[in-house]
Amino acid sequence: MGRRWRIGKCKCIFIQNKERLTLARAKYRLDSPVEIGRFLAVKTVTRQRLPQGIFALGFVSLFMDTSSEMIHSLLPVFLVSVLGANALAVGVIEGIAEGATAAVKVFAGAVSDRTGRRKPLLVLGYGLAALTKPLFPLATGVGMVFAARLVDRIGKGIRGAPRDALVADITPLALRGAAYGLRQSLDTVGAFVGPALALALMAASGDDYRLVFWIAVLPAIASVAILVLAVQEPEVSHTETSRRFPIHQDEMGRLERRYWLVVAFAAVLTLARFSEAFLLLRAEDAGLSAALVPVILLLMNVVYAASAYPFGRLSDRGGRRLLLAVGIGFLIAADLLLAAADTIGLVAAGAVFWGLHMGTTQGLLAAMVAETAPWNLRGTAFGVFNFVTAGALLAASVLAGALWSAVGPAMTFIAGAAFSAVALIGLLAKPVVAPRWH
Repeated sequence: MGRRWRIGKCKCIFIQNKERLTLARAKYRLDSPVEIGRFLAVKTVTRQRLPQGIFALGFVSLFMDTSSEMIHSLLPVFLVSVLGANALAVGVIEGIAEGATAAVKVFAGAVSDRTGRRKPLLVLGYGLAALTKPLFPLATGVGMVFAARLVDRIGKGIRGAPRDALVADITPLALRGAAYGLRQSLDTVGAFVGPALALALMAASGDDYRLVFWIAVLPAIASVAILVLAVQEPEVSHTETSRRFPIHQDEMGRLERRYWLVVAFAAVLTLARFSEAFLLLRAEDAGLSAALVPVILLLMNVVYAASAYPFGRLSDRGGRRLLLAVGIGFLIAADLLLAAADTIGLVAAGAVFWGLHMGTTQGLLAAMVAETAPWNLRGTAFGVFNFVTAGALLAASVLAGALWSAVGPAMTFIAGAAFSAVALIGLLAKPVVAPRWH
């Protein structure tokens, strides 16, 4: 049956078909036995299922997001109505918390590359988030809420890049689009299940905020338990890890131009997709009652969750450039509908297209980051990617807010459509990334 090569713990059978191998080496730039073995390994798993660890990571995200959103959907009102805080305090807490998340992401990704271990950072990040959950129902003042929210967001920053890198580490290349799509889909399920549970529990408990916060502790514990018991990472020898701390000029230089093109493209696209909060403002502007405004966000997240995995699977079959173009088209359609929206129906249609855009592009961009970065710099690559896109989202939201205040909501979404068109033109002019199997 041919000669065997051992790659890690995986034995790959070398196929005695010189013509096919020659074509594969030319197309995918396979220069070594290791790369050829990985190529053949990928080709043998295209009909297999996703690794069990991907499902486990998905449910880890689902349960933690459910817990977090049960609290965060009620937290601003809790701060103001129960603890007596003002709107300025709410803004300061949220701003500092989100800033800490972005700053920690790059560092955590680099540490995971330096040590060659992802899971310990995941346990630390999710563990910190779980430990903060009881502080919310115990809070008697703004200070405790601020501390809990800050540590919770730091935990999110610690786990983000190593988790995304681990998805690539344990998933065959031919299934990575589906893997990222599934994890993103389950993560988004938590984003709408959490607020829905919070609303139901508030109604059942007579608006007992602290009871709802205590119940939110349970899914956080479940999340950490699944992570510890069901997620395994591949063994990596110390010599295979990054040679020096990855946030170093020489190491960062190993991130190729192809990777930076993906980052730049994602940043431009993020400038076109500002905060979903503007969807809610548009719904209220169109006449939807304040009590029902969150339904628009719920609709967007349902569409996002339902579409992320199918689009991820589709991306594994090829045509990623076309899928990205379709995703940008969805965002342009959403922006134009929301710009013209004078009825609740048009706002809802815009939310549907917004969700389709997220489902089409987010998992695909993650897969492209994984494929354009050296495997032992993936944590750093995801950290930088997340940091840059977070900065772009902040800039986009500030610009959107300024446009909204100065010239109205319609121009805000028209500007979003214009940025989307720029991203689409850049994509069609030149592919963001060529295929590479490694």
